Amino acid sequence: MTTDKEKNNKKKILIVDDETDVCLTLKVVLEGNGFKVDTFVDPTLTLENFKSSRYDLLILDIKMPVMNGFQLYAQMKKIDLNIKALFLTALTDLQEYDAFKKEVFPKEGQRHFIQKPIENEEIIERVNAII
Repeated sequence: MTTDKEKNNKKKILIVDDETDVCLTLKVVLEGNGFKVDTFVDPTLTLENFKSSRYDLLILDIKMPVMNGFQLYAQMKKIDLNIKALFLTALTDLQEYDAFKKEVFPKEGQRHFIQKPIENEEIIERVNAII
């Protein structure tokens, strides 16, 4: 049985992916490994509901309608300067996003990007490394 103190110590993750099944799968895997997870499929709605200091990590799909993951992250960063992110992509070539990558992560390496399909162990390992 989980105590109130343990619930309050759970790391909170926000997942944003326009594919409902990806959100659900990641939520189940991460919650099964002790994280508290919220999901959104609409980047605009996500931004409208985002509050500073609520999450320890964002997991954002790069290619989404209306706003890509880098654009969403840039807007969220204005609300919470300390927020960390892990970007998901089905793309093997991220060249079309190079300008966003340089703007958002000028000093960061590839550890902030993970390619779909995602292995459960890999997502847990990456999340733990970043948090």
